[in-house]
Amino acid sequence: MEHRCDCGSSHNEAELGLQYNLFQKIDKDNIECLNEYEEGSGVKVFKPWEDRLNREKYVESDADDELLFNIPFTGNVKLKGLIVTGNQDNSYPLKVKLFKNRPHMVFDDTGIEADQEFELSRDLYGIHEYPIRVVKFSSVYHLTLYFTGNHGAERTRINYIGMKGEWTEGHHHGVTICTYESRPQISDHLTQEHTVTKHVH
Repeated sequence: MEHRCDCGSSHNEAELGLQYNLFQKIDKDNIECLNEYEEGSGVKVFKPWEDRLNREKYVESDADDELLFNIPFTGNVKLKGLIVTGNQDNSYPLKVKLFKNRPHMVFDDTGIEADQEFELSRDLYGIHEYPIRVVKFSSVYHLTLYFTGNHGAERTRINYIGMKGEWTEGHHHGVTICTYESRPQISDHLTQEHTVTKHVH
């Protein structure tokens, strides 16, 4: 089945549905959503593709029209696509900025240059893809999404955020370093004196 969104293009839902499954690789217990009107509602927008049009689970901004999501993954992700949906009314967000691997960002941090940003089209069907610069987002363990502006409403509302890409198991660098240090190689620590003594026979 195909639908058209504000971008004017048609999109094949069946194909997209198979690809947008990265929500399974999000560390949902550690998602942070800043400026959410209802505490704990931000995590609800990361849901299965088939639930993307369910408007009972959503997040609204509180004090103004901004929302900031800190999204940790359970491994490393090569991010390839983003889908965002909201309501038909003026609460639909205008713009999103993406920041790679900057855990625990706050609004004061958003003045830095984003790794990528998009002007958002009104997409009521959850089918308009925003193409990610894969080279830039090839090894992502944490993604920050910063939404700003809407079409004139007091609050910004988001119903669904979908992502597609490739997931690989993350490496715990701290453990790797400890393992290396716990097995020093004698050859790495030979002094010149030891080397000379070794060949005197």
